[in-house]
Amino acid sequence: MDVHLKELFGNFQHQFGTNTGNGRSALGTLPPLFPDCMMTKIEGVSAAFVKSIYRACSALYISNPWQRLRPHHLFGVVVHGSKPLFFCAHFVGNLVGDPALLLYRSYEDALQCVPTAPPHTLPNLKSVPAAGVLRLTFTSESNLPLPHKKMIKALGVEIIGPKAFPFIDVIFPAANGVNDSGFDLATASYSTPTLDELRWLFACVKAVTQAHPLLQQCNPNGLRGHRALFEEFSQTLDVQWPAEDAKFWEVTSVKITHPPQEHSENQKSSIPKSGDQQVATVDVDGWAVPRQCAMCNKEVSGDSAPRCSRCKAVIYCGHVCQKQHWKDQHKGSCELFKAMMEREEELELKGFNFPCLMEQPCKWLEIVSLHGKGMWRRMCGCYKEHEFGLLPVFPSGAEIEGPWGLASGMYPTDAPLLDHSGAGERTSMILLSGWAEYYDLRGLPMSSPVATLLSFPFSLYHIVTALNVATKTRLAKGKEVVVHYLGPEGELDWIPAFAELPFLLGGSGSLHVLMIGPEVPLPLSGATASAGEKLKLSFVKGLYQDEASSLPSPDVVVALNAGLESYSTWPGALEAIKVQTVAAFFTDFSEPCCANAKQLLRAAGLHISYPVTPNPFRSPVRNQVPSSNIPWFSNGFVLGVNT
Repeated sequence: MDVHLKELFGNFQHQFGTNTGNGRSALGTLPPLFPDCMMTKIEGVSAAFVKSIYRACSALYISNPWQRLRPHHLFGVVVHGSKPLFFCAHFVGNLVGDPALLLYRSYEDALQCVPTAPPHTLPNLKSVPAAGVLRLTFTSESNLPLPHKKMIKALGVEIIGPKAFPFIDVIFPAANGVNDSGFDLATASYSTPTLDELRWLFACVKAVTQAHPLLQQCNPNGLRGHRALFEEFSQTLDVQWPAEDAKFWEVTSVKITHPPQEHSENQKSSIPKSGDQQVATVDVDGWAVPRQCAMCNKEVSGDSAPRCSRCKAVIYCGHVCQKQHWKDQHKGSCELFKAMMEREEELELKGFNFPCLMEQPCKWLEIVSLHGKGMWRRMCGCYKEHEFGLLPVFPSGAEIEGPWGLASGMYPTDAPLLDHSGAGERTSMILLSGWAEYYDLRGLPMSSPVATLLSFPFSLYHIVTALNVATKTRLAKGKEVVVHYLGPEGELDWIPAFAELPFLLGGSGSLHVLMIGPEVPLPLSGATASAGEKLKLSFVKGLYQDEASSLPSPDVVVALNAGLESYSTWPGALEAIKVQTVAAFFTDFSEPCCANAKQLLRAAGLHISYPVTPNPFRSPVRNQVPSSNIPWFSNGFVLGVNT
């Protein structure tokens, strides 16, 4: 008998460990880890990587996806360049139990667990898939097994709340099946995830933390509560792997969709196999305006511009230039360009009722009846004889018109935003998710092109209220945030557009934006402008590295459409940012521009802590580049250092 009991107890310890925690998770009782299967003991897992996973989990917890999401909301997740270990992500525990993120290996597995009848709070415990479910649960420390507590203490990992201790495991159904009374977690089996599964979880958590706030609720006056519905969503985000795992991938792209979508496999690689001397064949598509060969810069007729038939991104004058370009440059980037082109549709901002492709600035301005009007004059070269910031108030001979040059009701008025709930003026800081929400708040029609210019102040606002926690906190506490805004050009003529920021700030703190750059004209340098008590603008002519020490210390540095690879003065400015150890954010037109920017930032010794991500407040108007079809938008993408 003693031998039999000892064997039973040994089996119990082997499966469950010795912990007696009884916390409730989204799948029932929280299982303890076995004492000899800590994450630090997984082959290939370093302590530093475990700490990075915990930091990512903490960021997810802070973003609180459980506030809006319900168990019937499923997300498709694709981690490019990785084995398809999982397919669906699922947030549970918002109403009952500890909050958790579940990852399913297939859409069919997810459907087994998604609740289909009220109360829609817990997965179907009778149908845990045979392939298992990876589970990230946030719980109290008292519910953790002792070895897990010791690991957390020994590593000093980041925990952001008493009920926010991450617990990662893989749950499998009981070997003896399921009885009629339901799935019994006490007889389930649990295992520690593999290194590949932890990497996949890291990428998923980093991407979904950025993606879920962007969901737009459809029919907000309709279904609410646990049956809330969201518009279809598809976003591809870049996730930077921690330095200790950089040998695996440096940056990976993660596609998040809601609801999950079927993802076709790549038909063929865009890089020829070793020894294959062939290059991609020429494919011809019609174009409305002349294009330019990427190899020789020869102008190509708009209706016969050949392009790489694999990535569809690069324009050539013919097969000879294409073959040479493949050998010299394109062979190493074709696959990356192909991935960028696959995001073309999702980067398009839907819903606007004006032309959203700018082939030539003057032509586009004529189409929208804004050529030569107000602030729009700076969008083309017709007024280049005037320095930035010194456009005449009204063009000679033109009728007197406001800075927007638009009919009443087509541009934001100089009035507070109203609370649609009927409470009158808004007093709190408004956190916007995108253009559609802003247009709705202002009552603007989607035929209004003002987003094209508002992209600059709104990108700044997005950075200080959403991307940078420190400045968001200062504003929430009613304090002033000092912004060093580097390299302004057209913005110096678009100051009226920045006057919308105080209305978004509401009753929160204020902004002091110092615009510093060589293009600031002498008559404007040293001047200040203000919009009430919430926004102060100061102008300084000169290079940032020469002026930074004499300016008020910044809370954040911002450079929009930075073009780090295009200006020889940037290394000095980056050194000034490094010396100040201040958070800095940069926007740029395209992903290749951002890739070049990352190289320069790393060369300057700056750590990229906010990876390249599509900017929700990019201009809705796509620019056509002569030799490339890569998606190109003003303020298209954002990345950050020292955040």
